[in-house]
Amino acid sequence: MTCADAVKKLLRDKKRWEVRSAGKGSKGDRWYAWAWLATASPRHSLLVRRHLKTGELAFHYCFVPEGQLVGKARLIRAAGLRWPVEEGFEFSKDYLGLDQCQARLYTAIRRHLVLVMAALAICAVTAAWLRHTTDTQAPSPAAPDQKPPADPGLIPLTVHDVKNLLAEALRQPRHSQHAARWLQWRRRHQARSRWFHQRTRLARNYALVS
Repeated sequence: MTCADAVKKLLRDKKRWEVRSAGKGSKGDRWYAWAWLATASPRHSLLVRRHLKTGELAFHYCFVPEGQLVGKARLIRAAGLRWPVEEGFEFSKDYLGLDQCQARLYTAIRRHLVLVMAALAICAVTAAWLRHTTDTQAPSPAAPDQKPPADPGLIPLTVHDVKNLLAEALRQPRHSQHAARWLQWRRRHQARSRWFHQRTRLARNYALVS
């Protein structure tokens, strides 16, 4: 089955589409329409993702090992894991210099990669440990006309936040308190923005585009 064949088949049967979340993002759930098509092989299938606004299609050729359960929900969850991987690479490049090595020898390049990934691991583990103590966000809205909370709370410390706090404490310890206060203001602002964004999404119509 080619992508063109899959599109023709889906156009004939619009009941195959189902709107589901591909996972949590920085602004809430990532909603898409999904269609699951079987192939000649019992272990292979085609998962099609459709953008709710533009109708743009993305195709995932899926393989499930023998003995494993096959289900649309599981495949959608696996397809949604692409975003955290891409975000990890983007963060390591933008903030830790993964792609900013000027070395030309293999050993030097490998040392640079190891040091960057070690720094990223330290920041990621620290943020994960502190998540349950630094996440004080207000409950998500349940209705599109719900009034905003008096206190939106704070988003949890991100990997970027941990990296900045560690760097500031090592570079200028006397200015670390100023950095912490600025970080608290920004986390509160992000929590408020996230709450309003989630409320706006509740008012949207997630019908498929024609």
